[in-house]
Amino acid sequence: MSYLELDMNVTEEQTMFKDTVRKFALETLRPASIKLDAMSPEEVIAPDSILWDALKKSYELGLHKVLIPEEYGGLGLSPLEVSLVVEELGYGSSGFSLALGLSSFPAFLASMVPSDSLIENLLVPFCEDTEAKIIGCWAITEPDHGSDTLAVGSAQFKDPNIAGLCRARLEGDEWVINGQKSAWVSLGSIATHAMVYLTIDPSMGMAGGGICMVPLDLPGVSRGKPLNKMGQRELNQGEIYFDNVRVPQEYMFVDQESYEAITDITLATCNAYMSATFTGTARAAYEEALKYSKERVQGGKLLFEHQHVRYKLFHMFKTIEACRALSRTALNYNLSNTPPATEYSIAAKIFCTDAAFQIASDAIQIFGGNGVAKEYVIEKFFRDARAAMIEDGSNDSLAIFASEKL
Repeated sequence: MSYLELDMNVTEEQTMFKDTVRKFALETLRPASIKLDAMSPEEVIAPDSILWDALKKSYELGLHKVLIPEEYGGLGLSPLEVSLVVEELGYGSSGFSLALGLSSFPAFLASMVPSDSLIENLLVPFCEDTEAKIIGCWAITEPDHGSDTLAVGSAQFKDPNIAGLCRARLEGDEWVINGQKSAWVSLGSIATHAMVYLTIDPSMGMAGGGICMVPLDLPGVSRGKPLNKMGQRELNQGEIYFDNVRVPQEYMFVDQESYEAITDITLATCNAYMSATFTGTARAAYEEALKYSKERVQGGKLLFEHQHVRYKLFHMFKTIEACRALSRTALNYNLSNTPPATEYSIAAKIFCTDAAFQIASDAIQIFGGNGVAKEYVIEKFFRDARAAMIEDGSNDSLAIFASEKL
């Protein structure tokens, strides 16, 4: 069952593009994600893994540059079009949706404050890549710091006792980086470039940071083993270590003066992207349950003919519509305005990931015993959605941060 597009401003061309992405997500990304889900983390990123074929096909369609402006070779999509595309990617595979968004993250941030060096060495090559040879990642979380790295505007963000431990110092015309980013760096095991969030002035707490583009083939960069986790197993994650890694001065394109503002934009964008992705995941779980209810016979009639099953399905349906409305509105506003209203992206992320988890749980209940069997994809959706309630800021912590803006 396809959803009815209630926004009558969506054009026929946009609908066709959305349908193309949905078909690709359903026929390519979802089957690949199911196969990868059954593999060990090491097998997922092995040279012969289906991961690379799925990424390459995604790059061929340009889905790695959904957030990049057209002037640098990106798709130049409107916020509405971004919402349409990302929901369909999440419908196919939340892990691949997040992988494609995060892969573009260094280029996306570079497009906001472009320099000749970043355009030449990152932005243009990334947009021209059709083979998934350039993969970015967002390296912010540390072993001792998680959601607190995103608490922009809070008192604790400027507390000198809560500074990040991955640090950079300027020596001549180079930055020297030392420290570790934790096992939760998405794509950390395979990325070629990282947008690293660093501490420059620890006396300013988390606010004394900088953002640096770091090619991950530089001397002094090493990685831990890929993380073995519960959900989104197609999205590999792993530690990155920096031991006197030297990068050109111009690669540190955000310093302490603008760090808070750019981190706020980071959170607003990533949370809004998450909300669209998991609107898609919620829809996928609902559609699996709806389809199953019209095939499975229990008590002498189809599950769908039982009143309590239809009741549950309708509440899943209406919750998804609410997810789409909030997600799309937050994404549209925060991709169109600076500074963003980050609390709305946070609200959308929390609402949509909570909803995806609950809808997947209700879908499992409709499936009964089959819902917890690996034979059915619904239990994967459940695990994927549960992971979303922690990544890009845990929902509890995000709510506390956002409440300060009420």
